[in-house]
Amino acid sequence: MNSNTQDKVMACVDQSHFSEHVADYAAWAARRLAAPLEFLHVIDHHPEIGSGEDHSGAIGVDAQEKLLSRLSSEDERRTKAAREQGRIFLNRLRERAIAAGGHSVDVRQRHGELAETLAEQESDVCMIILGRRGEAAAHDQRDSGRDIGRNVERVVRALHKPILTVTADFREPQRVMIAFDGGIVTRRGVEMVAASPLFRGLPVHLLMSGKESREAGKQLEWATTTLTTAGFAAAAALIPGDAESVIAKTVHQQSIDLLIMGAYSHSPLRSLLFGSKTTDLLRSASIPTLLLR
Repeated sequence: MNSNTQDKVMACVDQSHFSEHVADYAAWAARRLAAPLEFLHVIDHHPEIGSGEDHSGAIGVDAQEKLLSRLSSEDERRTKAAREQGRIFLNRLRERAIAAGGHSVDVRQRHGELAETLAEQESDVCMIILGRRGEAAAHDQRDSGRDIGRNVERVVRALHKPILTVTADFREPQRVMIAFDGGIVTRRGVEMVAASPLFRGLPVHLLMSGKESREAGKQLEWATTTLTTAGFAAAAALIPGDAESVIAKTVHQQSIDLLIMGAYSHSPLRSLLFGSKTTDLLRSASIPTLLLR
């Protein structure tokens, strides 16, 4: 996730109120990385919009052709309206990001599925940002159809770049925590943090949860040394117990406002089983979470 002239930060947005939070975090990341920013709005191929009419029953060939033609015209009008609505929405987010310090902000609108579209764009992206379902949406079913958060796991499993998932109002990260399990994914994550300007100057807290062992201690020592050598103020802790509970408690105690963790992968250290709890952690975490693959 080093800054690269061709690699951009890509913010995935839907037309829900969560998108403003995504825009703010995306502008922050792009500014820190000195990277261009692009907003991506994917319009579903099959919007669940009906005319309310009953088209069932047996009809003649001529009537069937007229009906198909009319439905096609209605679909075309809906698609055109969705594109125009999306264009207005994206331009508003673009202006918001520029006002927040984004130096090169573009927008892109596509029809299709989010995960597939992102997979096509991934090669020139250094980081992806999207919203995951917040507490308000959990109680408001009207948002569920547009809620981009339902795609988080599918997107993370389909891609290989770091994905920042955000939940609520923007608050510039001041204290970062890495949920470290000693595995290859979180080791790469430590190296990424050490080399990237994204977190430069911020204190980093390393947390391992699981049974204390000589191997775990050595892994944690390596991570701490890697960060301090790169100029970070790094603190480390190995706390036995359930990963979800330990992480939630430490986030609160240490006033952490951004969590970094491996996603949807089993740790090679059986005693530290962390990756398998990704979904539970995402459900309970109230702060932005950078997911590593």
